Amino acid sequence: MESLRIRPMRPDEISIAVDWAAAEGWNPGFADDACFATVDPQGFFIGELDGAPAATVSCVNYSDHFSFLGFYIVRADLRGRGYGLRIWNAAIAHAGPRVIGLDGVVAQQQNYRRSGFELAYANVRYGGTVAAPSVRQQGIVALAEIPLAAVEAYDATVFPAPRPGFLRAWIGSPGHSGRALLRDGALAGWGVIRPCRQGHKIGPLVADDRAAAEVVLSALLADVGGGEIFLDVPAINRDAVALAQDLGLTPVFETARMYTGTIPPLRLERVFGVTTFELG
Repeated sequence: MESLRIRPMRPDEISIAVDWAAAEGWNPGFADDACFATVDPQGFFIGELDGAPAATVSCVNYSDHFSFLGFYIVRADLRGRGYGLRIWNAAIAHAGPRVIGLDGVVAQQQNYRRSGFELAYANVRYGGTVAAPSVRQQGIVALAEIPLAAVEAYDATVFPAPRPGFLRAWIGSPGHSGRALLRDGALAGWGVIRPCRQGHKIGPLVADDRAAAEVVLSALLADVGGGEIFLDVPAINRDAVALAQDLGLTPVFETARMYTGTIPPLRLERVFGVTTFELG
């Protein structure tokens, strides 16, 4: 086997993984690389042959207890030679004893299971073209106006680890629009919409209930004037699935959310849109 050199990416090289993900049809956002770099700069790996990129993977450590794996891609002309396993092992080693999560393609579930991952539930990407809402909803404010501590506290109910730096970057990134719903002064739902290589993605979209999710979603769609959108929905949240279907969105593809161990209990009934398949 030719010598594969595996090393952490520099922050400016994360765009390589994002571009490769785009070529695979994963449709990343234009500012994803800059936001992802805020989590764990040492958690993005590149494998090189003769100085040229051959494989990528990420395994970002969110806390002492939780990591998330993504961007597992081998260059198309180099697949089947063992390079993927080598860079995969480097990513797993970076996580150490932490529980690792991932959103993997369904066809690879058995391979992931052999590495110690177990299926938690499916996530389904829904896509389609929608019209901009004609009426502005009451109780909606810019997400940036909500204290970050309140957003973090809500996020802690739906994500297995704290991620304040990521949330700050995700909310404030150029081109990203965030909206929040207040009920009696309390945060009842919030979400972010961002421009992608194709259309816009909404994620996260989290809310106390479907009614709150619909209000936030309507505000986000109004911000971009409608158009082609994508929403990644946990299949076990029936209200979220119904919301996507009632918008006229149809399934694009499905991933398997898998973990290597036990994570804290999550309020998945609040998750109407996953933040990102690459970082959870």
